[in-house]
Amino acid sequence: MANTSCQAIQFDFTRRFLPPVFILVFIIGLLANGWGLKSLLQKWKKLGIVNVFVLNLGLADILYLLTLPFLLVYYYMESKWIFGDTFCKITRFCFNLNLYGSIGFLTCISVYRYLAIVHPMRVMGRITVTHSVGISAAVWFLVSVQSLPDMFYSKTVGNNTEKCFDTTSNIYVDDYLKYSLGWTFTGFCIPLLITLGCYGHVIVVLCRTNATDKELKQRCLKLLFIVILLFSVCYIPYHVLKILNLWSRVLQKQKICREWSNGVYVAHQISRGLVCLNSALNPLVYLHGIEDINAKLRQLLQQARKAVTRLTPSQVPLVELSNM
Repeated sequence: MANTSCQAIQFDFTRRFLPPVFILVFIIGLLANGWGLKSLLQKWKKLGIVNVFVLNLGLADILYLLTLPFLLVYYYMESKWIFGDTFCKITRFCFNLNLYGSIGFLTCISVYRYLAIVHPMRVMGRITVTHSVGISAAVWFLVSVQSLPDMFYSKTVGNNTEKCFDTTSNIYVDDYLKYSLGWTFTGFCIPLLITLGCYGHVIVVLCRTNATDKELKQRCLKLLFIVILLFSVCYIPYHVLKILNLWSRVLQKQKICREWSNGVYVAHQISRGLVCLNSALNPLVYLHGIEDINAKLRQLLQQARKAVTRLTPSQVPLVELSNM
C-alpha cells in the first residue's frame, strides 16, 4: 500500500527503553568483566593459548562500556547530542568494534576448541601464544576495516536538536542499507556458520567417543550453550531487525508505507538493548573456563552464611552449601 502520509513512528520509545538497559549493562558489565579479567590473569598459564582471545573479548567489552555514560546523557536529554559530531562517530565506532570484535573472538575460540578436541595430534605444539596474538591482531584489523566506512556516513543532524544516529540520516539510508547487507554477511553470517560448524562437530565427536572425560563433555556443552545464548539473544535479532528497519526507512523515504513499520522500529530498539547485553554476558565465556570458579562462589556463599549465622545465633542453622 502506497500513501503520501505514513503512520507515525514511536520515536519516544527509544528514550524510555534504552537508558534503563544501558544502566543495567554498565553496572553488571563492569563488575563481571572486572572480576572475569582478574580471574583470567590469575590463572593465565593454566587456561592455555585460548586466553589471548578471551582477554581481547574482555577488552572489547570494556571499550564499549566506557561509552555508555555518554549515550545515557544523550537519551536523558531527549536525544540531544552535545559532544560533537566526531565523538558521536567514535562512540558508534566503539559499539561496532565491541559487537563484531566479540563475534570474531568467539569464532576464534570455537575454532581453537574444535582443533584441540577433534584434531589434537595435528595441532599439538604447533599453535603457540604468538599465533594467538597474531590472529587477535588480525581480528581487530578486519573488524576496524569493516566498521570504518560507517564513520563516513552522516551521524548528526543539526536542526535545533542534535542527533547521534546509530546508523545514518535518511539522506543516505539507501546506500547504508546496501553497506549493512554486506557488513552483516561478512561480519556476522560467516562467523556464525563457522561457529555452529565447529561446535556441532565437537559435540558429535564427544558423543561418539565413550572414552572422553565426562567433565570435558559437560564443559564443552556449557560453552556451546553460552555461545548459542549470545547469538540467539544478542546477535541474530539485532542484525535481522536492523536490516528490516533500514528497509522500512527506505520505503518511507519513497512514500511507500507499510503497517509493520512502527512495529519493526520498536522491535529494532529492543534488539539494540539486547545486543548491548553481550558486554554483560561475554564474561560467562571466561568465567566458565576457570575450573575453580564454582569453588570461589561457594566460598563467598559460605562467608555470607557465617555472617548471617553470627547475626542470628538463635535461628536454626542453615543448610550446608555443599549440598546445594
